[in-house]
Amino acid sequence: MTNINKVKIGNGYYYFKLDSILKEKHISINKLMRDTETDFKVLKRMITGDLVRIDIIVLARLCNYFNCKIEDIIEYKIEEKESNLVVN
Repeated sequence: MTNINKVKIGNGYYYFKLDSILKEKHISINKLMRDTETDFKVLKRMITGDLVRIDIIVLARLCNYFNCKIEDIIEYKIEEKESNLVVN
């Protein structure tokens, strides 16, 4: 089971995937906090999506730590609108 938090902003959704990565790699938030020298509250907000702004320095630390891309941690997808076309 994946633990991805979905947060609607504007006409799309942010998908916060950090919790899923931590579970997949069997890493605790406390270990991540120590290894990346990132505040616990900052990491918790990155997990829950309870953010006002995204810190690119923290994202860089996480990407370096996990050797991944930004979209592996946080992704934004525009909500697809239903088409008004009728298919016969």
